[in-house]
Amino acid sequence: MSVFAVPDTLTLKWAYQTGGRLFGSAYFYDGTVFFGSEDKNIYAVDSQTGAARWKFATVGGLYSSPVVSDGALFMLSMDGFFYAVDAETGKLHWKFKTGGERKQDLWDYNLSDAAVSDGKVYFGSSDQHIYALNAADGRLIWKFKTGDMVHATPVIQHDTLYVGGFDGFLYALNATTGHLLWKFRSVGDAYFPKGEFQKGVLFHDNTLYAGSRDFNIYALDPKTGRGKWNMKEYGSWIIATPTAYHNKLYFGTSDTHVFYALDAADGQVQWKIPLNMRVYGSAVADGSLIYFGSFNGKLYGVDPETGAIKKIFQSTGSRLNYARVFAADDHFKAGFSLYGDDTDASEQQILALGGFVNTPLLQNGILYVGSTDGRLYAIATD
Repeated sequence: MSVFAVPDTLTLKWAYQTGGRLFGSAYFYDGTVFFGSEDKNIYAVDSQTGAARWKFATVGGLYSSPVVSDGALFMLSMDGFFYAVDAETGKLHWKFKTGGERKQDLWDYNLSDAAVSDGKVYFGSSDQHIYALNAADGRLIWKFKTGDMVHATPVIQHDTLYVGGFDGFLYALNATTGHLLWKFRSVGDAYFPKGEFQKGVLFHDNTLYAGSRDFNIYALDPKTGRGKWNMKEYGSWIIATPTAYHNKLYFGTSDTHVFYALDAADGQVQWKIPLNMRVYGSAVADGSLIYFGSFNGKLYGVDPETGAIKKIFQSTGSRLNYARVFAADDHFKAGFSLYGDDTDASEQQILALGGFVNTPLLQNGILYVGSTDGRLYAIATD
């Protein structure tokens, strides 16, 4: 089957409609799917039926993904508070005030997700700090000052916390004390000299992988921060955190609209798929296919060895609005400019496609994925 063969259509089990766009990923815990919406609410719904269990109102939009540990849900809100909520009842345990949350620009769609380890919860903030809090009561244990906003999600391995920032540095910190172990400076680019790290790193096979706004994906030694290799995708940010599967790295790009498979050891391209829109979320593997979503409102299931598109799902927003942006040949319609005189208006048209900006959650053969049409979709993979 070629990349251009007609793929099978994935089956929708249910969809849950919220009052705002969904940018963060969902989280599964004890038969419940949790997620946040731009409508300022955290939602808990039954994983099998999509029936509402509870919702918790914050004062700001939710642009991160929830994490549940020991019965508590942790999530950062644009209102400048980091919340701990009871995962069963939706009641507030505690909240911690940051120095304020904000976006870098039109294309900065996510705040930091939390990471929980050894009784501590870690996250980055727009106030330029990385925080470590006591997970039980929200007490500050330490904070580390960077040079700019931190919207990437921390990753913890062997008592070391790894996280990149908008200052163009990737940091390795002692997770217990917050002391700096090393920091890696991205190369930068003529148009994006800071080389911002917008999303989280991948730790795989004793290597760190991270994409940057300087058009590079980097492979680093986690002990020293020294580079192993890098690949430059000329003309495109690499926002998506790569996914490792069978010794390959899978990730999509921003402006070149490509999905890649690279050899994890040396960064050599194994195959690539041309798309017509960005990929910001990570891919997920179910043992036979690699699934990922795009801003065009399509979720793809591809063969991990060849890149052949085997399965596809299109959001409601995409089915309704696709022809407003794309022509019959899947290229942009004549007269549409993604980065023209009114980039804000163009971006709103893109978001109206019901795009999948986040990472699909795979649980028991079901993909749970949020869309910019405000729906959380539950999609069967078989």
